[in-house]
Parts: sequence; structure tokens; C-alpha cells
Amino acid sequence: MTQAKTDIDEIIRTGRPRRPVWRVLWVLLLLALGAGAWLWWAGRSGEGGRRYETVEAALAPIVVTVTATGTVEPTNLVEVSSELSGTIREVLVDFNSEVKAGQELARLDTDKLEAALEHARATLAAREAQVAVAEATLKEAQDSYERMVALDQRGVVSLQDFRAAEAAYARAQAELKSAEAAQRVAEADLKVEEANLAKACICSPIDGVVLDLDADPGQTVASSLQAPVLFTIAEDLRRMELRVDIDEADIGKVELGDPAVFAVEAYQNRSFPAEISELRYASETVEGVVTYKAILTIDNSALLLRPGMTATADITVARIDEALTVSNAALRFAPPAETDEDEEGGRGLLGLLFQRRPRPTSTRSAASADGWRTLWVLREGEMRPVEVRSGETDGMATEIVEGDLAPGDRVIVDIVTE
Repeated sequence: MTQAKTDIDEIIRTGRPRRPVWRVLWVLLLLALGAGAWLWWAGRSGEGGRRYETVEAALAPIVVTVTATGTVEPTNLVEVSSELSGTIREVLVDFNSEVKAGQELARLDTDKLEAALEHARATLAAREAQVAVAEATLKEAQDSYERMVALDQRGVVSLQDFRAAEAAYARAQAELKSAEAAQRVAEADLKVEEANLAKACICSPIDGVVLDLDADPGQTVASSLQAPVLFTIAEDLRRMELRVDIDEADIGKVELGDPAVFAVEAYQNRSFPAEISELRYASETVEGVVTYKAILTIDNSALLLRPGMTATADITVARIDEALTVSNAALRFAPPAETDEDEEGGRGLLGLLFQRRPRPTSTRSAASADGWRTLWVLREGEMRPVEVRSGETDGMATEIVEGDLAPGDRVIVDIVTE
């Protein structure tokens, strides 16, 4: 019994503790070798599966446009009102009526105006009669005064009679001047009343079309504080203008005479030509956005466009019929960051297990002050940088003005790892 117990203690002491330690070591070694092999394979497969996406540099036209929105308006819009207060007796036009300059649009009740005119005429006649009386009185006083002068020279008239004749002559002259002044006042009053009667005719100042009216027979017009707008007339709807707001970032590109095309909601599949005729210096700020007003002339011979229509215009600010162009995606591309494989820990099993962060490479994808930038071109299967100077852009493609780039070159826009 004692011998058997001694054998069991020996087995426990010499055998059982060693077997689990070696088993754990072998498992750790196999895991490390497997992880290293997987990382090595992943690195090799990543390098071998790189594919370049490219676009071809080509000769193509470039049209640079600026987009702006606005409204279609008549070239001349006139609001017609009444200078006189009164009652509208008759309205002679309607909406869309074509009118000529001087044509009567509406007529006020003229009974009081005609009576005032007759009163002014009668007053003028009375003042003219007073002038005639004053002239006769002056002639009589002048003759009397001249006789007194002759008698005074012979010494046969008293000084009192001479002074009286002299004063009467002076009074007659003053009375004539007063009568003539009163006559001129009456003449002016007559002109005012004649003008008032003429203004009772509410007439069109221009040739055009009645767009709006706010006048009805029997309506009372009170113009004492502010003249009411009775008619709105647009001059020649065959020639209209488009007033658009241009953003401050684009106003430096736009010039007088630039051509444009615009569209309106009423004719979505049709565009209309226009041309910039005016650029205003005054700015307009709406919700923090600064814009400048541009006026575009429109030929509306077909009378399809109507005042107030909302339009979106594309203004052509530059046109190049044939330019070397590349996609804007190529200008935005920069190669991915690279790692330094020669650094400590960059090779071997530990390097695969504990990879360092890559260091970004220095590239110039943004344009410099003079327009030079870096393009990456695929030549002989390798990615190579090319310095170019860019020019105009239409938002999709950009003109290449200078640089070692030729039509047909494959310019890289992306790198895909398969």
C-alpha cells in the first residue's frame, strides 16, 4: 500500500505539470505564425490589386456661364392718376386696351370746372374794362397837366391849381398800372381754370397697353393728400427687359453686351435670347446675400412674354471654341498617403503585427496664385505628376493653358484597390 502511494506521488510530481505548458506554447506559436502570414498576404494582395481610374485630356469647347434669376418687366411702365378731385363721369378703356399718347382714358365731372372757367373769363373782361377806364382817365389828366404847364410858363395860373393838375396826372398813371396788374392776375386765373378743365380729361401720356385700372364711373377721386393711381400703362410690350440679380461673386465676370438665354415657367421647353444692356452699381442685400441688378433687353415680337414672369437666365461670360480640357475631378485628385517601409519596425513579423501610421506625402492639388497646379498622369503604367496652369472652367471641365499635357493623355481621377 505504501509502495503504491509512493508511485502515484512520483507520477504527479514528474509528469502532469509539464504537458499543459508545452501545449499552450505550441498554440501561441501557431497563432503568431498564422497572423503574420495573413498580414503578409493582405499587404501583397493590396499592392497587386491597385487600379487607376482615368479620363482623357481632350480638345473641346468651353462655355462659361453665370446663372441669375429675375422678372420680366416692360421697358417703360407709367402710372396715370388725376391731379384734380372730383367724380369720374366715364371710363373709356378696359384691361389690355391699346392706347395712343393723348388718348382719353377717363373723364371727370366738369360742371364746376366749366363754371369756374366762365367766372375767370368774366373777371378778365372786367379787368380789361378797368384798364380802358384807367387809360382814358390818364389821357384826360395828361392833357390837363400839359395845359397847366403852359399857363404856368406865362404866369397866369396859381401854384395850387398847378399842383392839383400834377397830382391828378400822377394818380391816373398809378391807376392805369394797378388796372393792368389786375388784368394780368385775371389772365393768370383764366389759364389756371383752363388747365383744370383740360386735366379733367385723364389721358394717356404714352403709346402702350393698359395693364391695370382702378377707375369706375361714379367713383370719387380725392387727390388732396396723394394722387390715386387709376391706370397702369406699359409702353410697347414687343420690347421688354429682364431684370436679374447677379451674385457678388459673379458680378466681376459679367460685362455689357454679354449674350444670354433665359427660360420661364410658362414655356419650359423653350429658351429666349437676351443681351445685357445695363449693369447697376447699387447693391441689394437680402438676408445677408449681396446682389447687383442687371438689365437684359428682350425681343418680344411674338408677345409670348408677359410682365411679372419669373425667369432664370444663363449669361455667357466666356467662350473658347477649342481648348485642351480635363475633368474637374482630375484637378481635385491627390494620391493617397504612403508609408516608409525602411523605418524601424516596418519589416518582419513585428512590423506586420505593429504597423506604424502612414505619413502623408506632399502634393499640390490646389491651384497656386498664378494658376499652376499638379495633375497626375498615367504613363507607361506608372503614376507621374505633371505641372499645368489652368484657365477657364464651366463647372465640369477646365481649360489647360500651359504644361506638359497633350490631347489623349490619361489623367488620373481616382485609385481603386481591389
